[in-house]
Amino acid sequence: MEANDPRKKSWIDIESSSDFSIQNLPFGIFSNNGNPKRVGVAIGDYVLDLAALYDLGFLDLGKYARSHFESEYLNCMMKIGKQGTTELRNRISHLLSTDCDDLKLSTKKDVFLHKQESVTMHLPVEIGDYTDFYSSQDHARNVGTMFRDPDNALLPNWKHIPVGYHGRSSSIVLSGEPIHRPKGQMKPKDQTEPSFGPCKLLDFELEMAFVTFNGKPMGQSISTGEAEDYIFGMVIFNDWSARDIQTWEYVPLGPFLAKNFASSISPWIVTMDALEPFKVAGSNQEPKVFPYLEFDGNKNIDINLEVLIEPEGQEATCVSNSNYKYMYWNYAQQLAHHTINGCPIRVGDMMASGTISGPVPASYGSMLEISWRGTKPVSMNDGSERKFIQDHDSVIMRAYSEKNGVRVGFGEVNSKVLPAS
Repeated sequence: MEANDPRKKSWIDIESSSDFSIQNLPFGIFSNNGNPKRVGVAIGDYVLDLAALYDLGFLDLGKYARSHFESEYLNCMMKIGKQGTTELRNRISHLLSTDCDDLKLSTKKDVFLHKQESVTMHLPVEIGDYTDFYSSQDHARNVGTMFRDPDNALLPNWKHIPVGYHGRSSSIVLSGEPIHRPKGQMKPKDQTEPSFGPCKLLDFELEMAFVTFNGKPMGQSISTGEAEDYIFGMVIFNDWSARDIQTWEYVPLGPFLAKNFASSISPWIVTMDALEPFKVAGSNQEPKVFPYLEFDGNKNIDINLEVLIEPEGQEATCVSNSNYKYMYWNYAQQLAHHTINGCPIRVGDMMASGTISGPVPASYGSMLEISWRGTKPVSMNDGSERKFIQDHDSVIMRAYSEKNGVRVGFGEVNSKVLPAS
């Protein structure tokens, strides 16, 4: 029975609402009990320890050594490539299924199976380069309407290329790590000269990001048809944004200090194999794209997205319900465009989707849009209001796909904002 088969069941008791079904099996890096960091796979409420499984002889696939699984990052394991990852996931799926008694009857479960609540999760990949795209038409139109001309909200190039910029990988942090409100220069409309200080318009951006395997040699391109051979999987991505700093600095070269202070990701990487059943058709792209951006089949993915704001010590309030399927430019087009000039990608590179907004206000992916540039405050469950994110607020993002009774989820990104340092 294949790994994605909705009929497959695990001998581990898994709640139907769990993000980590046997059809998922996402990869991450964890540690516990003072032991070194190593590769784990989420299954229900547990983490499967792949180094321990290898020691017990259950992962003898001819491709992997113990060093692939006892490592600070997934990069070492990922260097084996797409075929190796698929074979490894299929083997784990078999070991965890009711069709196999090897692990079910083992007396050493406490060696290879750990409760998620008892482990510490770590940044899953060593991120070499990070690119942020701008690929949601609803988001781009909203921003263009607010800041430019409502009748010509999209810039002339927007429907011809997946617009993106190179960001800062050193400030990508794991869920749970607090971030500080950034400082910088700002020039509000009511000031004649710029001022300096803590950002006043701190925002989240609801995004998904994909992580790459090693690509082709420099000078060669990856086609849309080849893209999935070079993508390991996806995470939730909160691309924090300082809107007032950005407004002053972005002309002529785009985002800088407004973006590079922090981005937060979820700890588990969900493989493209696990997301295969949730592919759907995307938007009709007009005008016709250049041949290198054409693609076959469905390349959008139906991933439900949720954003909550939690004031310190108070109940969280849901402020957005969106979906990754709303993207105009898909991941295959993004990777093809990124490499069409011969730019090489390397194992562990991260490429974020850009803010994901849907067609109605309830599906907008940033406070800039939700509060419509601060003119429509959002009510919190504790009676307060938000135009943007305040100090000591936590922003929580969740993501999952669901079909035929199978749920494949990403867990969450939960990040608290501390005052400027």
